[in-house]
Amino acid sequence: MFLSQKPKGFFVELNDNAVMLARTSSPLPPFVVEDMRECAVNNPAALREAISQIQPKKSPSGYLHATVSIFPSKRVVRRHTLELKRVKDPGYVAEICSQQFRIEQDKYTLAIVNSSDGLDTDLIKGAQKEVLFCGLPTEDVNSIQANLLESGIYPERLELGSVANLGALVDCLAQGKGPKTPVVVLEMGGDTTHSFIVSSAGIEASRPIPQGLDAMVPIVQKELGLKDEESARKLFYSNTFDFTGMGPLLIKRLLKELQSSIGFYEVQTGQSVGHVMTTQLSPKLSWLETAISGALGIPPLKLDALPWLQSHHVTLAEPMVRNSQDVRWFGLLGLMAHYNPVHAVTTEVKK
Repeated sequence: MFLSQKPKGFFVELNDNAVMLARTSSPLPPFVVEDMRECAVNNPAALREAISQIQPKKSPSGYLHATVSIFPSKRVVRRHTLELKRVKDPGYVAEICSQQFRIEQDKYTLAIVNSSDGLDTDLIKGAQKEVLFCGLPTEDVNSIQANLLESGIYPERLELGSVANLGALVDCLAQGKGPKTPVVVLEMGGDTTHSFIVSSAGIEASRPIPQGLDAMVPIVQKELGLKDEESARKLFYSNTFDFTGMGPLLIKRLLKELQSSIGFYEVQTGQSVGHVMTTQLSPKLSWLETAISGALGIPPLKLDALPWLQSHHVTLAEPMVRNSQDVRWFGLLGLMAHYNPVHAVTTEVKK
């Protein structure tokens, strides 16, 4: 009698800076994280190599079947307070999308979940006031899935990486395996910085700030007297120049918006934000977190995710343990946990 080989689990995060992959001993916990790898984004050859390393023996379909998280540039992850008297109005959600988020509802794939526990909001019952709108343009869903297939990845589940990351952090804080004070979470992209304030009670605040990494490039050009913006861009995104001293100038406009958001939250709630967490910075730009942390006067979040993962029956093989202390891997590891509904934030994009 021949025993069939136990199926493995695969998880992929596609963010602005890297493709991060993991293999687990089975698709569902309890399991061991056996391997974790990353490669540069927009590098098909490097991705093919990473897939071949993470999955030495191809599946019958030829694809890497995986749970995938994505960070599309036009994603919406916004906390909103509903007017309960209006939730049954068929045009109410479209009005929120148009007036508050500046998007057209019919062009987006959206989910509305409770900001505290991540469960689907029942607009018919109209009992939940504080909610989280999560979604992305429908055309992006289709194009991203097509690109994944072309790359050799079959997304068995496609999730918004922002929500996966936030949900994992909420659950971690709710279990007491992180700081007791709220955390400001920053996802710094090219043209936008998505900011969130997160506590053990859920997603407390959200705000997209129209200041991203690209806005810092012209400042670099001017301050260093470079001949063109492209030269400044290459230098900024490289690891060949120490920008630490220039940090306060580069984040000046972003800092103003952040201080406004944090100040409003602290006045409204009486709670002080205690840590800052940046989840999307490449290692070459890690100095930015230090600059932001220093300017805000709060320390970076140093989170050892290992105890939290173990509470969800996820164990890391010894060579992978160091990754549990690296914030860049937190979102991918968060995809693996199966949460208690009391604390979980649902991450799956509704199709």
